Amino acid sequence: MPARLARVDMQKRLLIIRDRKDPRAKDGNDQKVPLLNLTGYDAWEIMLQQRIITRGLGRVFPYNHRSVSAAFTRACDELKIEDLHFHDLRHEGTSRLFEAGLSIEKVALVTGHKDWRTLRRYTKLKPEELHKLQTEPQPSLEEFIQALTKNEHGKALAEVRI
Repeated sequence: MPARLARVDMQKRLLIIRDRKDPRAKDGNDQKVPLLNLTGYDAWEIMLQQRIITRGLGRVFPYNHRSVSAAFTRACDELKIEDLHFHDLRHEGTSRLFEAGLSIEKVALVTGHKDWRTLRRYTKLKPEELHKLQTEPQPSLEEFIQALTKNEHGKALAEVRI
Protein backbone atom coordinates (compact mmCIF):
# COMPACT_ATOMS: atom_id res chain seq x y z
CA MET A 1 0.00 0.00 0.00
CA PRO A 2 1.60 3.31 -1.05
CA ALA A 3 2.20 5.99 1.56
CA ARG A 4 -0.20 8.88 1.06
CA LEU A 5 0.15 12.42 2.32
CA ALA A 6 -2.86 11.87 4.55
CA ARG A 7 -0.61 9.43 6.40
CA VAL A 8 2.01 12.02 7.18
CA ASP A 9 1.70 13.62 10.61
CA MET A 10 2.83 17.13 9.69
CA GLN A 11 2.89 18.26 13.33
CA LYS A 12 5.05 15.40 14.64
CA ARG A 13 7.07 14.96 11.42
CA LEU A 14 6.20 11.28 11.13
CA LEU A 15 5.39 9.08 8.17
CA ILE A 16 2.78 6.52 9.18
CA ILE A 17 2.98 3.26 7.24
CA ARG A 18 -0.28 1.34 7.56
CA ASP A 19 -0.18 -2.45 7.80
CA ARG A 20 3.52 -2.77 7.13
CA LYS A 21 4.57 -6.10 5.64
CA ASP A 22 5.02 -8.71 8.37
CA PRO A 23 5.21 -12.50 7.92
CA ARG A 24 3.23 -13.09 11.15
CA ALA A 25 0.26 -10.79 10.62
CA LYS A 26 -1.33 -8.85 7.77
CA ASP A 27 -3.22 -6.16 9.67
CA GLY A 28 -2.42 -3.84 12.55
CA ASN A 29 1.29 -3.44 11.73
CA ASP A 30 1.30 0.32 11.54
CA GLN A 31 4.72 1.91 11.84
CA LYS A 32 5.56 5.53 12.62
CA VAL A 33 8.78 6.59 10.91
CA PRO A 34 10.45 9.81 12.12
CA LEU A 35 11.50 12.07 9.25
CA LEU A 36 15.08 12.85 10.25
CA ASN A 37 18.09 14.80 9.02
CA LEU A 38 20.99 12.74 10.38
CA THR A 39 22.66 11.18 7.38
CA GLY A 40 23.17 13.97 4.89
CA TYR A 41 19.63 13.71 3.55
CA ASP A 42 16.78 15.62 5.14
CA ALA A 43 13.75 13.30 5.00
CA TRP A 44 11.45 16.06 6.27
CA GLU A 45 12.57 18.43 3.51
CA ILE A 46 12.06 15.71 0.89
CA MET A 47 8.55 15.15 2.28
CA LEU A 48 7.79 18.89 2.04
CA GLN A 49 9.06 18.98 -1.54
CA GLN A 50 6.88 16.01 -2.44
CA ARG A 51 3.89 17.74 -0.86
CA ILE A 52 4.47 20.72 -3.16
CA ILE A 53 5.01 18.53 -6.24
CA THR A 54 1.82 16.52 -5.62
CA ARG A 55 -0.13 19.58 -4.37
CA GLY A 56 -0.87 17.60 -1.21
CA LEU A 57 -2.99 15.06 -3.07
CA GLY A 58 -2.47 11.36 -3.62
CA ARG A 59 0.69 9.45 -2.86
CA VAL A 60 3.66 10.85 -0.98
CA PHE A 61 5.88 9.34 -3.68
CA PRO A 62 3.73 9.05 -6.82
CA TYR A 63 5.64 6.16 -8.35
CA ASN A 64 4.88 2.49 -8.78
CA HIS A 65 7.41 0.39 -6.84
CA ARG A 66 7.99 -1.82 -9.91
CA SER A 67 8.78 1.25 -12.03
CA VAL A 68 11.27 2.57 -9.50
CA SER A 69 13.06 -0.77 -9.30
CA ALA A 70 13.17 -1.09 -13.09
CA ALA A 71 14.45 2.49 -13.49
CA PHE A 72 17.17 1.82 -10.90
CA THR A 73 18.26 -1.32 -12.76
CA ARG A 74 18.34 0.56 -16.09
CA ALA A 75 20.39 3.37 -14.54
CA CYS A 76 22.91 0.87 -13.13
CA ASP A 77 23.16 -0.80 -16.55
CA GLU A 78 23.69 2.53 -18.33
CA LEU A 79 26.37 3.54 -15.82
CA LYS A 80 27.93 0.06 -16.00
CA ILE A 81 27.52 -0.46 -12.25
CA GLU A 82 27.59 -4.15 -11.49
CA ASP A 83 26.08 -6.00 -8.55
CA LEU A 84 24.13 -3.05 -7.10
CA HIS A 85 20.47 -3.60 -6.30
CA PHE A 86 17.74 -1.23 -5.17
CA HIS A 87 17.55 -3.02 -1.80
CA ASP A 88 21.25 -2.20 -1.24
CA LEU A 89 20.14 1.37 -0.61
CA ARG A 90 18.36 0.19 2.55
CA HIS A 91 21.62 -1.33 3.73
CA GLU A 92 23.45 1.94 3.05
CA GLY A 93 20.79 4.03 4.80
CA THR A 94 20.79 1.74 7.82
CA SER A 95 24.57 1.92 8.09
CA ARG A 96 24.43 5.71 7.90
CA LEU A 97 21.99 5.83 10.82
CA PHE A 98 24.45 3.84 12.92
CA GLU A 99 27.32 6.05 11.77
CA ALA A 100 25.27 9.08 12.85
CA GLY A 101 25.37 7.64 16.39
CA LEU A 102 21.90 6.12 16.74
CA SER A 103 21.53 3.10 19.02
CA ILE A 104 20.25 -0.18 17.59
CA GLU A 105 16.86 0.49 19.20
CA LYS A 106 16.52 3.87 17.49
CA VAL A 107 17.70 2.54 14.13
CA ALA A 108 15.04 -0.20 14.40
CA LEU A 109 12.36 2.48 14.87
CA VAL A 110 13.37 4.03 11.56
CA THR A 111 13.97 0.86 9.54
CA GLY A 112 11.09 -1.19 10.92
CA HIS A 113 13.25 -4.14 11.95
CA LYS A 114 11.63 -6.09 14.77
CA ASP A 115 14.53 -8.48 15.25
CA TRP A 116 17.81 -6.77 16.12
CA ARG A 117 19.77 -9.80 14.91
CA THR A 118 18.34 -9.24 11.44
CA LEU A 119 19.18 -5.55 11.70
CA ARG A 120 22.78 -6.28 12.65
CA ARG A 121 23.52 -7.87 9.27
CA TYR A 122 22.75 -4.57 7.56
CA THR A 123 25.44 -2.74 9.44
CA LYS A 124 28.98 -2.49 8.23
CA LEU A 125 30.24 -0.14 10.87
CA LYS A 126 33.81 1.07 10.87
CA PRO A 127 35.41 1.16 14.34
CA GLU A 128 37.15 4.45 13.50
CA GLU A 129 33.73 6.07 12.98
CA LEU A 130 33.10 5.87 16.75
CA HIS A 131 35.72 8.57 17.29
CA LYS A 132 33.26 11.06 15.82
CA LEU A 133 30.98 10.45 18.82
CA GLN A 134 33.55 11.66 21.34
CA THR A 135 32.88 14.97 23.01
CA GLU A 136 36.52 15.79 23.81
CA PRO A 137 39.33 15.85 21.24
CA GLN A 138 42.19 13.42 21.72
CA PRO A 139 45.85 14.32 21.19
CA SER A 140 47.88 12.67 18.46
CA LEU A 141 50.76 10.40 19.49
CA GLU A 142 53.20 13.22 18.79
CA GLU A 143 51.23 15.73 20.88
CA PHE A 144 50.94 13.24 23.74
CA ILE A 145 54.68 12.50 23.85
CA GLN A 146 55.49 16.20 23.57
CA ALA A 147 53.28 16.92 26.59
CA LEU A 148 54.91 14.08 28.58
CA THR A 149 58.42 15.25 27.87
CA LYS A 150 57.97 18.86 28.99
CA ASN A 151 58.52 20.11 32.51
CA GLU A 152 56.22 22.56 34.28
CA HIS A 153 58.02 25.49 32.57
CA GLY A 154 57.39 24.12 29.06
CA LYS A 155 60.98 23.08 28.39
CA ALA A 156 61.76 19.71 26.86
CA LEU A 157 63.09 17.17 29.36
CA ALA A 158 64.39 14.69 26.77
CA GLU A 159 64.08 13.88 23.12
CA VAL A 160 61.81 10.95 22.40
CA ARG A 161 61.75 9.24 19.01
CA ILE A 162 58.60 7.64 17.75
